[in-house]
Amino acid sequence: MSRWSGETLELTADVLIIGGGLAGTWAASAARRAGASVILADKGYCGTSGVTATAGPGHWWIPPDPPELRETAIRNRRKTGAGLNDPEWMARILALTWESLPTLEALYDFSTDENGVKQYRALRGPEYMRALRKLVDSLGVTVLDHSPALELMQRSDGSVSGARGIRRQAGGDWQVNAGAVVVATGGTSFLSRLLGSHTNTGDGYLMAAEAGAELSGMEFTTYYTVAPVRSTMTRSMSYAFGTYYDADGAVIAMPPGPETTRPLARAMVKGRVFCDLARTPEDIRARVPTISPNFMLPFRRWGIDPYRDRFEVTLHGEGTIRGIGGLRVVGDDCQTSVPGLYAAGDAATRELVAGAISGGGNINSAWAVSSGQWAGAGAARHAAANGSQSGGRAIGQAGLRPASARRDVDLGTTLSTIQGEMLAYDKNIFRSGETLKRSAEILDDAWAEFDAHAQGAGDALLRTRETAAMLATARWCAASALAREESRGMHQRDDRPEMDHRFNRRILVGGLDKVWTASDYGHALELAS
Repeated sequence: MSRWSGETLELTADVLIIGGGLAGTWAASAARRAGASVILADKGYCGTSGVTATAGPGHWWIPPDPPELRETAIRNRRKTGAGLNDPEWMARILALTWESLPTLEALYDFSTDENGVKQYRALRGPEYMRALRKLVDSLGVTVLDHSPALELMQRSDGSVSGARGIRRQAGGDWQVNAGAVVVATGGTSFLSRLLGSHTNTGDGYLMAAEAGAELSGMEFTTYYTVAPVRSTMTRSMSYAFGTYYDADGAVIAMPPGPETTRPLARAMVKGRVFCDLARTPEDIRARVPTISPNFMLPFRRWGIDPYRDRFEVTLHGEGTIRGIGGLRVVGDDCQTSVPGLYAAGDAATRELVAGAISGGGNINSAWAVSSGQWAGAGAARHAAANGSQSGGRAIGQAGLRPASARRDVDLGTTLSTIQGEMLAYDKNIFRSGETLKRSAEILDDAWAEFDAHAQGAGDALLRTRETAAMLATARWCAASALAREESRGMHQRDDRPEMDHRFNRRILVGGLDKVWTASDYGHALELAS
């Protein structure tokens, strides 16, 4: 139950981390080890919130010897990433992830294989996050649990000076004055019911954009995951062995390879789709309880054996969580274009490593581990060089300070508008210039109304701000998809079915009152041969 006492807890630190998931905790540990005083503010309870806490994350985990192992992995990813990723960033991520995970041995019980060799690549999400919470606590990081950030603070010179938010359990507000801020708030699935994503509503994107940051890769948001209807249990590994049927029992033909989203979505537009997992090998069935211990729970409740019985399925959109887009980073330490503001994990673009296709669980996890540490250390250096003095003003707008006269805006209706454009198969998976233009217009109209009149208060304050963030994110996604007039990676345009060399570049996007797009010519992009 939220209590609004009107009191503000004001704190000062060298570095403020916003978000307590995988990237945020690694960022906090790196900043603290660099000598900075650190405060971490989490929307939920740090160690249990975010998508990692509900998963069994793997990591992009490749030994350094022989060197050709990593060289081959990078070369292959360059090809599948359609030229938008960077081999130097990929090499850095592989190296730092390899070095980092063994440092958790005192806090996490790594499994061993039949030869007694420690297995660092795949971890159990709940235990992984508990270990990271223990790590930040042991290092002396001040953690504000159940304390969502609402807005950044910015000095007159444009540098970020902290953030403000609310204390959902303790009551009142909080303000942290900081020399640098790391945004590690995750992406957003637009509340699609993706497992573990309820707190991921794109908050960091909006806060950073209000400070002047831009985003990149927001067109790559068409990743969907199969799940049973009436369930949030999205576990893509198990469905690799699925056989799918239409309502009449006819098998739905699937192309060879892992890409099933488009044929499944096409079938779901026509009617109900069912699945069984009978093709799952016995050794995989035996490992599922260890890899994904909660996968079988819904089936047990329903009295279904998924390896024998058919059950109805749906597709949950993953937006920018297993998509690619996020805040653009302009330096090796994951600094954004705003002085003192850094981005990590799903809050940052993953084009640098994933390219134009999803980073899945393994590359995205490795990115969170690495970008978190680079951002945390970079923020510590920035604070040491520039000080952590207070100053600046709160800059949040949509949902906090309406541009015109306040009046009631229906949050449910606004969310339905967002989801209707961002999750509908016929608009987001089967894209065309015409449908994207119409989506952009609908979302722009919704933004004009929301920005002008919405002002959250009391128990509705957080949800109002989250809705503003999802609406802003949806506008950037639609604009970026419209600007990329080709098909590349997970971005497929039915009216532009071929890849076009003119778009061997990243698409930048930003703006609030008026959304803009531009080409990022700061990187020389060449398609891998």
